[in-house]
Amino acid sequence: MVTTRARTQEWMFSFFLIAALVIPSWAHANAWPSPPRVDAKSWAMVDARSGQIIAEHDADMELPPASLTKMMTLYLAFEDIKLGRLDPHEQVTVSKKAWKIGGSTMFLEPRMHPNVDALLHGIATYSGNDACIALAEHVAGSEEAFAERMNEKAAALGLTHTRFVNATGFPVAGHYSSARDMALLGAALWRDFPDMYEIFSEKSYTFDGRSQPNRNRLLWTYPEADGIKTGHTEEAGFCLVGSAEQASTRFVTAVFGTTSDRARARQSKILLKFGFRNFTTLRPAERDIRRQVDVYEGSEDHVWLKPATPIWVTVPKGSESSLAFRLHYQAPLKAPIKQGQKLGTIDAVLSGKTGADEVLQSVAVIAARGVDQASWIGRQWDGLRLWWQGTSADAASSN
Repeated sequence: MVTTRARTQEWMFSFFLIAALVIPSWAHANAWPSPPRVDAKSWAMVDARSGQIIAEHDADMELPPASLTKMMTLYLAFEDIKLGRLDPHEQVTVSKKAWKIGGSTMFLEPRMHPNVDALLHGIATYSGNDACIALAEHVAGSEEAFAERMNEKAAALGLTHTRFVNATGFPVAGHYSSARDMALLGAALWRDFPDMYEIFSEKSYTFDGRSQPNRNRLLWTYPEADGIKTGHTEEAGFCLVGSAEQASTRFVTAVFGTTSDRARARQSKILLKFGFRNFTTLRPAERDIRRQVDVYEGSEDHVWLKPATPIWVTVPKGSESSLAFRLHYQAPLKAPIKQGQKLGTIDAVLSGKTGADEVLQSVAVIAARGVDQASWIGRQWDGLRLWWQGTSADAASSN
């Protein structure tokens, strides 16, 4: 005969067995995946659509960026072209400074007059130091003046651990960046200049009868890769900002201080594979995010709040259902309210990541339409409503 105690023990054993099987799988589904081992001095990976840093190691360490610097040189050139300040067909004078720079070059000479477009290819594909100086002098009058513009743009893009002294990345005191900043810059190049970004996937380029290959091995060894830039000096080691896309997810990686040309591509590939295996990028529909809130002293009683910009959120695969959106605004809202007026923020929150909610994104919310001020009588009535609500709340809190 089975005793009550035995039945109880049997039931408890079954319960803990089921819990052991179920709870770990639930926890794994909601846990933020641990990053892989990456043999680099410093590294970071960002989702270019959401802007989230997915994984990093010493990502704010200030290090020589070598030729990764040239991404900012190209950013400024792309921007000037987009704004109509620079024509890709303009011819450029090659100075003696550009001619004599050395290192990786396009083999420019003072007798040549390459156009801007050729220089862009020479920078992106050849990593041409001479092309950088020729372009910087053409755009800003001198490389020093161009470097000032580079620093202004770095500040505007939120690159807080970056300072440029030249347009090439040639080693010099006070010229530094970080893995986080270079990853963010790579994402900005893709985001801000989609029509020009394909230049980074160019495997070779021919100028003046001489063809040179792109030094980015990812373009040959990782099918989804389409950029971005390599760098190497004795002090910096081998660096690479890589980029790849699968479905709606695009990752940009930055590795600093690897030991070889092959190693920087291999470590970048490790990061990209980790990212695509473990994460997905979501774009919730606006109808799932917008909120209707009360308005007082207005011609209408409610207003719809919507995100000021499209929201993209990166989450671990398997935890999509744990994503929620929480609105924050200063209540009560009073009219008048202008259409497009910023009225608060909405947070994308992932539950269960570390046992507590994690805010992944915070985006401003704006009024979907304007609300005019009510008449004097309407404003007085709403004043009474607010007074009564405050009195009711006080009474409830005292009970």
